[in-house]
Amino acid sequence: MKGLTNYFQHEFDWIRAWPFVIAHGFGVYGIYLLSIDWTHNVWLWWAAFLYAVRMFSITAVYHRYFSHRSYQTNRLFQFIFALLGVMSVQKGPLWWAGWHRHHHRYSDQPKDVHSPRQRGFWYSHIGWVLARKTNYAPVVKDPDLNTSEIRFLDQWHYLPPIVLGTIMFYIGGMPSLCIGFFLSTVFLWHGTFFVNSLAHVIGTQRFATGDDSRNNFWLAFLTCGEGWHNNHHQFQWSVRQGLFWTEIDVSYYILKFLSLLGIVWDLKIPTSELVQKTMQEKPGGL
Repeated sequence: MKGLTNYFQHEFDWIRAWPFVIAHGFGVYGIYLLSIDWTHNVWLWWAAFLYAVRMFSITAVYHRYFSHRSYQTNRLFQFIFALLGVMSVQKGPLWWAGWHRHHHRYSDQPKDVHSPRQRGFWYSHIGWVLARKTNYAPVVKDPDLNTSEIRFLDQWHYLPPIVLGTIMFYIGGMPSLCIGFFLSTVFLWHGTFFVNSLAHVIGTQRFATGDDSRNNFWLAFLTCGEGWHNNHHQFQWSVRQGLFWTEIDVSYYILKFLSLLGIVWDLKIPTSELVQKTMQEKPGGL
C-alpha cells in the first residue's frame, strides 16, 4: 500500500492519465450500447478489423522494425507503416522504440522500466506508461529512423488517432466511435501491455536468456505472434518470433508476404541449427 501511495503522490502523471481513463469509459459505454441494442454489432467487425491492423502495426512496425531493425524497407513505406503505428495510440515510433530498447538492455534488472520482478505485475502492465519519468524516452540514434517525417509523427502522435476517431464518429455516430474505435483501442492497449507483464510471468522458457521472458501460446494468438517472448529475448534481431511451424506468428507471415512484393526485404531469421544449439527447455505451463 505504501508503494502504491508513493506512486500516485510522486510518479503518476495525472494529465496523461485522463485520456487513458476517458478512452476506457467510452469503451465501457460501447459494451453498454451492445447490451441494449445488438444491431450495433456491425461495429464489432470494425473493432476487430482496427484491432488486427493496429496490432500488426505495433508488432511488425514499432517492435520488429523500429525497435529491432529485423527487416528493411524504403523511406516511403517506413512512413506509411509508422503512420499505422501512431494510430494505435501508443505514442510515436521513436518513443516506443526508445523504451523497448531500454527494456532489453536491462531486462528484469533494477533499471528495467516495466519488469514485474521489480515493481509488480500491474506496474509492469500499465503503471510505467502513466509515470512522469516515461513521458520522454531514451534517444533512438539510428539516422535512417530520425527522418523529418518520423520525428513529426513522434511529436504529433495524437493527431492521427483523433482523425481516425472522427472518421469513425462520422460514419456511424456514437456506436461506431465507442465500439469500433475506443473499445478496440482499449483491447489493443492491454494486448500489448500483456507482453510486458504476463509474458514475464506465465509460460515456458525454451532459452536461458537470463531474464523472466516466457513463451505463451494464448498471448501469441492475441498479439499476432508477440507471445513467443522467450524466443524473442533469445533472438532479438529475428523478424520471426514463432520459431517452429507450430508457433503461430501472423506478423511474420504478413511480413513474409510483403517481402514477396518487394515492400520489405532482408528479413533476419536464425538458422534451425542455431536455434537447436541454444535451446534449453525449462519447466513452466501455458
